[in-house]
Amino acid sequence: MPTTEPDRVPGRRDARFAVVNPATGEPFDQAPDQQPDELDAVVDRSHRAWRDWRADPAARTTALRGAADAVETAGEELARLLTREQGKPLTESYAEIARTAARLRYFADLAPRTRRITDGRPVHSEVRWRPLGPVAAIVPWNFPLQLAAAKFAPALAAGNTVVLKPSPFTPLATRLLGSVLATALPEDVLTVVTGREPLGARLASHPRIRHVTFTGSVPTGRAVARAAGASLARVTLELGGNDAAVLLDDIDVDRIADRLFWAAFRNCGQVCMAVKRVYAPARLHAEVVEALAQRAKSVAVGPGLDPDTRLGPVNNAPQLARVEQITEQALADGARAAAGGQRLDGPGYFFAPTILTDVPPDSAVVTEEQFGPVLPVLPYRSLDEAVDAANGTGFGLGGSVWGTDLDRAEAVADRLECGTAWINHHAELSLAQPFAGIKNSGVGVAGGPWGLYGNLRPFVVHRPREE
Repeated sequence: MPTTEPDRVPGRRDARFAVVNPATGEPFDQAPDQQPDELDAVVDRSHRAWRDWRADPAARTTALRGAADAVETAGEELARLLTREQGKPLTESYAEIARTAARLRYFADLAPRTRRITDGRPVHSEVRWRPLGPVAAIVPWNFPLQLAAAKFAPALAAGNTVVLKPSPFTPLATRLLGSVLATALPEDVLTVVTGREPLGARLASHPRIRHVTFTGSVPTGRAVARAAGASLARVTLELGGNDAAVLLDDIDVDRIADRLFWAAFRNCGQVCMAVKRVYAPARLHAEVVEALAQRAKSVAVGPGLDPDTRLGPVNNAPQLARVEQITEQALADGARAAAGGQRLDGPGYFFAPTILTDVPPDSAVVTEEQFGPVLPVLPYRSLDEAVDAANGTGFGLGGSVWGTDLDRAEAVADRLECGTAWINHHAELSLAQPFAGIKNSGVGVAGGPWGLYGNLRPFVVHRPREE
């Protein structure tokens, strides 16, 4: 994730900053640049709203169902604005809106379970669950609405209130989403704040925030954890991945090529759990490279609002520079571009879909997260070598194994050091399953009941048995 932010429009309390359309590289609107000291009033209102919100689970269920309906009603307006500021094809924006509504509806009907503990003593012990308090949700620019909902839906369902801060690269659709949700939720239960740093740092360290949930880069995640530690707030950190796809020697290359390509290039490769590296058997390596390169050369690249576009631009100038730099370094290291390899001419932040071969295994495009439309394909001679290479990273978010013999593929998947392993597909998640990484990919669990309980604390009641 980038660290550079948009330029601020000069001013004080009425300050605003420019929002750029990545398909043109030009500003098309502005967003409020709220100052860190304004957060005190926002968090105070969130804390006051929490008193009533936490008290009535049935009312929360009704409100969240209504919020899901409101999102669907505003779907077209939200999707078009999301595409303008994020860059993704409009069809993908519609899918993100649908996922946002579905997540609200899923958590609306999820409730914690009270548990009776029997341990032989003459008392009844019962574990109940209580919300934490105001939650800070800090969201990146790749899936601003879907990732926001992944944070605020379980937090709200658990009885917490939420202060939501989107990336300054994608603040507008989130602000609109906040307005849409305000038609269904009580006042101050969900508040959207927008601005440049140090707004996020101030929010993470605010003494009245009881849970900080963040998605972004490893360095920023560590800074968020340090900030939250000042008030001993709970943290949930999703810090990206360097997911490997291991292809077995019984694969049908033509049959899997489309799925494998889009597992790497959806949302222009700007997906934390996208395939970032492919390991192919040496005898099939050239065939895999050629199949992926053909797709990279033929895919329609363009503005997200163009109905023919399948692949949009990189979201922002700093990330485009990162993609250029890591690709140029790989080529300098001896890699060859079987497709792409350069920025596209013309306006906007477009980079040609790139398939790299002959890549040294210690090149940064293999060892780091490129987070863009660039995919290295590396050969292996033994399966142990491939598994060791797939696990040889500081990340541990996801991974996949591709093969015809499903039992064999599952046995290999079980050896991957990651939070989720897929077989013959990648990066597909159910709302009901946990999502978590290991190593530098994060702390805590999102998704399903685990996401709900991550926003609750246990409360134990003891009473004597009736005599």
